[in-house]
Amino acid sequence: MSSTSNNRNQKRILLQIGLFIITLITTTLAGAEWMTGKLLLFGERKLNWVDFWNGLFFSIPFLSILTVHEFGHYFTAKYHKVRVTLPFYIPLWLGFLGGPSIGTMGALIKIKEHIIDRKKYFDIGISGPLAGFVLAVAILAYGFCTLPKKDYVFNIHPDYKTFGENFEDYVYTYEYNDALYEQSYNSTRKADSLSHRLEHGHSHNWGFPEYEKRESFETYSMGTTILFEWMKAIFADPEKVPNNFEIMHYPWLFAGFLALFFTSLNLIPIGQLDGGHILYGLIGAQNHKYASRIIFVLFLYFAGLGMYKPWTIVNEFPYAILYIGFLYLCFYRFSPLMRDRWMYALGIFTAQIITCFVSPNAEGYTGWLVFGFVIGRFLGIYHPPVLIDRPLDIKRKILGWFALFVFVISFSPQPFKIVNIQRSEVKSERPSILSLVKPSPKSERIDIPYSLALPSKKSINLEDEIKVSAD
Repeated sequence: MSSTSNNRNQKRILLQIGLFIITLITTTLAGAEWMTGKLLLFGERKLNWVDFWNGLFFSIPFLSILTVHEFGHYFTAKYHKVRVTLPFYIPLWLGFLGGPSIGTMGALIKIKEHIIDRKKYFDIGISGPLAGFVLAVAILAYGFCTLPKKDYVFNIHPDYKTFGENFEDYVYTYEYNDALYEQSYNSTRKADSLSHRLEHGHSHNWGFPEYEKRESFETYSMGTTILFEWMKAIFADPEKVPNNFEIMHYPWLFAGFLALFFTSLNLIPIGQLDGGHILYGLIGAQNHKYASRIIFVLFLYFAGLGMYKPWTIVNEFPYAILYIGFLYLCFYRFSPLMRDRWMYALGIFTAQIITCFVSPNAEGYTGWLVFGFVIGRFLGIYHPPVLIDRPLDIKRKILGWFALFVFVISFSPQPFKIVNIQRSEVKSERPSILSLVKPSPKSERIDIPYSLALPSKKSINLEDEIKVSAD
């Protein structure tokens, strides 16, 4: 029996070490992609080994915070003589889908026995977030104190250099993105025309369409938190602070922001999350049951706010029905009665529609819906009862309310945004971006690193082009 147990422990430890190594690789890879703006598998500019090793500037501080968080739980559990495993890291790299990721879904430890004491639940729950929070604050302080000059971003986006220090006034506009996309499209079109001619010996039946303007372009932007803004104001040189579109290229800031993100997730005061353990310890079983219900309903209400508007509901009715069904599933462990689940699902949907009617620009964050589903369907929103339900002492109460304060200042309502840059027919008085990215043939050409010379529309005409190539 002892030999079998030892073998299981050895296999589990080897698995944990293997998962940590894989997570270190995936987070390093993810960090390199964010820092450089390159991808491993897609795009003209791909990651190289130098980029990969530089990704350690993200993965090491980020995994350090996760590790301190989990070992805060681990050592506190050991102190209370609660059987617990070492951390399991969860690697997750999504670069094969054509976009960057953060390389992991975090880490967890497994408690191998039922905890019967309210104080032990509280201590184990609070130790991880507070330990990780302290290191996250230190890493953010270091990141803000050591910011490079603002032209650092030109290493990631060489084309920004064209606009100088005022690049922010130009590169997040529809005109700029349209010019880059048109440049790339026309290059592809020209190459396709030549390929067609070489393959078929004539220009007949070549149907590559001319460029048409898109209605919008998408770009990434980071959110912010109260604490992040405080740290920025205290430690950063205002002339070096990056905007929210570029923070992900600064590894220490990005690692610190993600640490706050994971800390706030764990501190949501619902169910068996760390915040749930803390709130349960502070207010007791009965009060926690009501508080957890209210917080969960508000959480789902905000998450889906703005998905459906009153004036579009008719056209999107089938999708709205599916969304209501999704909300029903989120309440799976909220109530054992089907009637109650439907009531809450329809109630939230109705409240969201009314809110959008009153305030058309109201918008939540759909990313929270996935987390709400995980809580409501699998983790549960209620805290398991304990046998020894002793009230907390004053020191623990102070720490508990401080931890919930940490949740408030670390939480970002919209942590990651996909910003739609809409097409506008209103002419701007500032210089035309098209004239900078795609200058006239009669003017002096502005060289942009990694850019392609743009052919004129006439040069893409097949007959003219084929004559030039024949000559």
